[in-house]
Amino acid sequence: MKKNTAVQEPDCCDCAANLGHTEHAEDAREEKGLLWRVWIAGALFCAALLIHRLETGVGEAVPIALFLAAYAVAGYDVLWRAVRNLFRLKVFDENFLMALATVCALVLGDYAEGVAVVLFFRVGEWFEDRAVSRSRRSVAALMDLRPDCANLLRDGAAVRVSPEDVPVDARILVRPGERVPLDGVIVEGSSALDVAALTGEPVPREVAEGDSILSGSVNQSGLLTVRVTTPYSQSTVAKILELMENASAKKSRSERFITRFARYYTPMVVGMALLLAVLPPLLLDQDFGLWVRRALTLLVISCPCALVISIPLSFFGGMGGASRAGILVKGGGALEALSKVRTVVFDKTGTLTRGRFAVSEIVPHKDAGVSAEKLLRLAACAEGHSSHPIARSILAAYGDAPERPSQVEEIPGYGVRAVLDTRDILIGGARWMERNAVPCPALPDDAGTLVHLAVGGAYAGYIRVEDEIRPDAAPALQRLNARTCLLTGDSDAAGRRVADALQIGEVYTQLLPADKVERVEALLARDNGGTLAFVGDGVNDAPVLARADVGIAMGGVGSDAALEAADVVIMTDELSKIADAMRIGRKTMRIVRQNLVFALGVKAVFLALGAAGLAGMWAAVFADVGVSVLAILNACSFSFTEKKKNQKEKA
Repeated sequence: MKKNTAVQEPDCCDCAANLGHTEHAEDAREEKGLLWRVWIAGALFCAALLIHRLETGVGEAVPIALFLAAYAVAGYDVLWRAVRNLFRLKVFDENFLMALATVCALVLGDYAEGVAVVLFFRVGEWFEDRAVSRSRRSVAALMDLRPDCANLLRDGAAVRVSPEDVPVDARILVRPGERVPLDGVIVEGSSALDVAALTGEPVPREVAEGDSILSGSVNQSGLLTVRVTTPYSQSTVAKILELMENASAKKSRSERFITRFARYYTPMVVGMALLLAVLPPLLLDQDFGLWVRRALTLLVISCPCALVISIPLSFFGGMGGASRAGILVKGGGALEALSKVRTVVFDKTGTLTRGRFAVSEIVPHKDAGVSAEKLLRLAACAEGHSSHPIARSILAAYGDAPERPSQVEEIPGYGVRAVLDTRDILIGGARWMERNAVPCPALPDDAGTLVHLAVGGAYAGYIRVEDEIRPDAAPALQRLNARTCLLTGDSDAAGRRVADALQIGEVYTQLLPADKVERVEALLARDNGGTLAFVGDGVNDAPVLARADVGIAMGGVGSDAALEAADVVIMTDELSKIADAMRIGRKTMRIVRQNLVFALGVKAVFLALGAAGLAGMWAAVFADVGVSVLAILNACSFSFTEKKKNQKEKA
């Protein structure tokens, strides 16, 4: 009796496709708001300076009011964070130092210096926040993997419901082109499943009655009736989404340099200022007012505005040089991590391989009496109508337009039967040969996919189809000054073939996304603090890209989820760019260290001069501006060098 598979539309179907969009919009609004505040504060500051310098006769009240307004617009939240951290006993951070130094400047009547310091700080903070926010991505892109609805069979009719509402042991219908919503076992039908989103395996998996299937895979051909074996919360697709969220939370993020530096620098300069204000008057019997003013001046001089400018500019110089090379780096933290990479872990399909198939071997059976050329022609004729990836690879190897068979019958999940010149041709996997009682010789478990042929009921041979290794993979891996490892969801034979060809000594195969994360966790623990980079491209790679110290996605072929989860995106899909990214990271960190040494050296000199009363706050601001200009030139020189290098390579 034919089943009624009419679909009843639900009143609503839960969809989480917009998860994370609100968070992104909020981050963008905060960045835009900070930028507007900097512009407004800068305009008020310039107006106050102009009125003060021109001596317009309006008195001191107007420029002072403008200075205070500029300070309030630019720095009110710095003051608030400093006060809040005081109550939380987090005293010595950059907010406390900035608030103390600028308030001291205002108390001393040095309004211009106080406002200039806080403006420098906020501009640097905006640049840093801008870079960091670009690396923050939610799991919204992974929602493409999550089916919105499931076709639940009730009394012979398919009713669309949310996957969360489908109980265990219920029957669901999965039509061609639909994504499997829940894990289960096929009770009726056969098909080919695209499982690349789960395992990275490029070859569609043939399934039939009794086979288990995983949620997140795509039904390519036949109609399937599936018995659900797990609730949605424990399904494969739900676990991938959970892994993505947890991996992002566990991933170590580089703390901002100023925050780390302030832990030591801030208490040191505050202690120096206190000693300067108290000890000379007590020990030398000098005027308290003189030394208190010098102590306050010392605090103003100690404000690390030059560092705030030089550090983000150094990282942005590195990111600019990387972008010209076709490498998108999401923030200074990723550049810093790239400079320390000791281990590079690769996905296989679509990363080290092209992700498309080619005929690698044609082997006629010794008793069939056919040549390799004839075997390929027969296969191309039988597969001429198919759009299957393996069929396309056979047709591409044949080259010419194949003859049209008089009859063609395709059995989903098994193979093709065709009649050409009155000869019966069978082409498909070993199960197809077994189903038609054609003895198939025992073959070693080797790499690639074997397509068997039989002519007139007799075995004729097989064609091996394999994913092609990228031609630039071997030289790219040789350039890496790091240990390499391969993780793949493909078969053990296929994974080891690629590893052997590229001289990768460590390889792990047949891994699901959860297994990849576990393996990366083990590698991270084994490296004892060494930085690990993972290179991948698929949705199934998103959790491990997020978990690695540095996630590198291949941008041209990579999925949206992989690009969102990665810290570095190779926009040109050239594996050689990985070594370039590591080189740029190391060079950027050298420039950062150069700028740090110079800025701290100048700061130390002026702190000494300020303590001795030989340098005022304007001298300190001037010195900071000089350091900032040199840092800009240093960073720009790196960017300019990378630009010239890229132009030379293109020429």
